[in-house]
Amino acid sequence: MPKRAKELGSLEVKRLKGKGTYAVGGVAGLALQIGQFDSRSWVFRYRFRGRRREAGLGPYPDVPLAKAREYAREARDQIRQGIDPITHRQSLQRKLLTFSEAVALYDDEKAVEFRSKVHRRQWRASLERHAVPVIGDMPVAEVELQDVLDVLRPIWTTKTETASKVRQRVERVLDYATVAGQRAGENPARWRGNLDMILPAPTKLTGGRNYPALKLDDAVDWFAALLSREGLSARALEFQALTAARSGAVRFMTWDEIDLDRKLWTIQPGRTSSKIPPSGRPHRVPLSSRAMALLDEIPRLAGVQLVFWNGKGGELSDAALAAVMRKIHEASLRKGEGGFVDARLTTPAVPHGLRSTFRTWVGEHTQYDGDMAEIALAHSVGSKVRQAYDRADQVEKRRDMMEDWYRFLAGEPGQAGGSMGEGDALKTEMTETGK
Repeated sequence: MPKRAKELGSLEVKRLKGKGTYAVGGVAGLALQIGQFDSRSWVFRYRFRGRRREAGLGPYPDVPLAKAREYAREARDQIRQGIDPITHRQSLQRKLLTFSEAVALYDDEKAVEFRSKVHRRQWRASLERHAVPVIGDMPVAEVELQDVLDVLRPIWTTKTETASKVRQRVERVLDYATVAGQRAGENPARWRGNLDMILPAPTKLTGGRNYPALKLDDAVDWFAALLSREGLSARALEFQALTAARSGAVRFMTWDEIDLDRKLWTIQPGRTSSKIPPSGRPHRVPLSSRAMALLDEIPRLAGVQLVFWNGKGGELSDAALAAVMRKIHEASLRKGEGGFVDARLTTPAVPHGLRSTFRTWVGEHTQYDGDMAEIALAHSVGSKVRQAYDRADQVEKRRDMMEDWYRFLAGEPGQAGGSMGEGDALKTEMTETGK
């Protein structure tokens, strides 16, 4: 005979702590499941015709201990009558909650937690693009490890960063469904002790490497080639280069973020990525003369707030900007030139690598302060204490730096005072050598 679990009282159940599944006694198979973030729900484990099954009985404390035992006793009675409790419950319901429906419910109920409307749209779009086509019609109660793998494997090695975000978001949706009483058992999208036993770690796939960056010596030729190309994708890539911004910030950029009078672009939190801006504050970007001219040149689409848009009026994809950069590289190769590759990785430069090119230019070709360059890249500067007290973003000082950056890309001589001319370089060399 299996050992009978001790019958716990309401207070003892309330005091249970730590992730795991705890038998509460009173009815064989009844347990309280504690998940990540202390989410709690009832689960009833039983065997039916030799098959082990788990039925979710609802979230705790919404469903109190007494009610959970009542549900479990009813399930036991059904088993004695040859009825599978899960099948019986499904037959009484109009239909089970599907993964697509769970995404929509989570989106509605957690809307206030998204950093911005764009972040919310990005969050849902990633699931609708990669997860919903595979498991969207499945009841959340039936989503298992293999189903999650079917979602992730096609993009895990080719779009690792996107795949990692999709995995996290699928996990959150399934956690939500569990707490809502729509599924039971461990979350199949959990990484630690689960998917990490099957899939290679994202850090191993990316190797912690920087994105392939454009060499400074190639920057002028590359920028000239970019200017010769037409289309909004090319102009979006140009704007990204001029502002040293992230691709996502440019692709989802809207006209109401731009102050044309002040020549300023204000990126709202959540526009760039899940981490940037790290402070949760808007990030201001001073616009160079060429960036302002570019904005004046591009067409506006009626009823569309996006600055750069695709043929359907939606945002450009990451691939659209990458394609422009790839075509510039391939055109260079066809001319018998060396293309545009990273100096160390010897692989073609990509849009995100332009940020590294900008940072190298600041450090090696100018006298601008390094912290100012980090602020321009929306990186955290200094300790957390310093970040808490230093609220200045040096936007006006950065204005000269971004204008100099454009003039460097355009191959114009005689950049402004922040740049290091031959005289300054000689003075620096004499100081360092003690001459």
